[in-house]
Amino acid sequence: MKIGCSTLLAVILLFSPLSAKAEEKLLSGSVQDAETGQVLENVSLWTANRQVFSDAAGRFELTGSTAPLIVKAPGYRPLEITAAASRQIKLQAFSPKALYLSFWAADSRLKRSQFEQLLDQTEANALVIDIKSSRGHLAYRSKIPLAREIGAQRVRPLKDLPEYLARLKSRGIYTIGRIVVFKDDLLAKHRPELAAHTREGTLWQDREKLRWSDPFNQQVRDYNLAVAEEAAQLGFDEVQFDYIRFPSKSDLVFSQPTDDLSRVTAINSFLEQAKQRLAPYPTFISANIFGYICWKPKDGKIGQRLVDLAERVDYLSPMLYPSGFPQGIPGYSRPLDTPYQVIARSLQVAQELGGIAPIRFRPWLQAFRDYAFDKRSFKAEEIQAQINASDANGSNGWMLWNAASRFSLAGLQQKIPFGERKLVDIAPKLVEPAMLTRTENSELIPPAM
Repeated sequence: MKIGCSTLLAVILLFSPLSAKAEEKLLSGSVQDAETGQVLENVSLWTANRQVFSDAAGRFELTGSTAPLIVKAPGYRPLEITAAASRQIKLQAFSPKALYLSFWAADSRLKRSQFEQLLDQTEANALVIDIKSSRGHLAYRSKIPLAREIGAQRVRPLKDLPEYLARLKSRGIYTIGRIVVFKDDLLAKHRPELAAHTREGTLWQDREKLRWSDPFNQQVRDYNLAVAEEAAQLGFDEVQFDYIRFPSKSDLVFSQPTDDLSRVTAINSFLEQAKQRLAPYPTFISANIFGYICWKPKDGKIGQRLVDLAERVDYLSPMLYPSGFPQGIPGYSRPLDTPYQVIARSLQVAQELGGIAPIRFRPWLQAFRDYAFDKRSFKAEEIQAQINASDANGSNGWMLWNAASRFSLAGLQQKIPFGERKLVDIAPKLVEPAMLTRTENSELIPPAM
């Protein structure tokens, strides 16, 4: 029997929806802590553009295809499993304790070897690796056309990035890809229509003589989102956005007028797009923020508002360097002398300000010479005091910043007895009136950075 074209088309249309539905099935199961067996609530499960969260009993139901299931919860390693393995999901608790491997240090075999020794001999178990620098260079081989167009591929210290990541993962090292977003000298220089300008119409440069791109511009966002997706595809456990903000200079010209609302909306929009773009990957998203943002309900004139950020990223990473608080904090006007209190109080205030769980924070801590007060070196005692403060707050680990990636074994091995100084002991002292006034003032953000 012959079937006409129109009849055949009707048959296809009739049964295609059924075929599509046949490929989907109900996924159901539970999520629990791999070590304790405790059921886990509010775990994100994503597959084929669908997302659900586990309930109070750790259970979930999700109609999806045979595509991989992406499982993520703060405080645990991200996981990618097959749909067939979804009946009982066990997540491994993990608290990253990270060292920073800079753009240029990554090109040194000696430096990599030193880092491997530190990872072997200390509690450090994670690396923050530069994959896009503030000058706009990409550290790895990228397929993004715009990267080639602006010369972002001319310097590539991580030519062996896939192999290097595989080696780190084989040792259980958690990997964080750091992307400098809107501070991008190459993009602004080669595509000036995508850059921040002065009122006179020239390309603006910060104190480092570096240009910035325009956070309002969707082409700028798309470029950085493409970098983030490549990082996820390479296998990074986490993508960390740095300079995810406007310059802290108020008289610059962008493609749109700037005010508190427009700045916050622009940053939120980018992070919302990143959240959607990286949903199919077992990769967390984090954002670096100024330390003073922990103390402020407003955006500090840079577009970073704590509560908004927390809704769009998995982890918040405030830069809680004592040197980064030139005006001190309430009760502590000499931050270099009280590193424990500065970190502990800032985290406490941020958690209370945003109603954010402690596990959602992983702070940057100071492992470099002071630049704001007396130029002192930060040695083992100061570093460990900061680590203890972060741990005592229940943060999901910590990260040590040293721009040259210089870390000492002593600074990571010395132990100050945990609980020697408890959070209850660092409640704010009587606050100096002048200090309180400055803390409520938006000028707490360091100028022109």
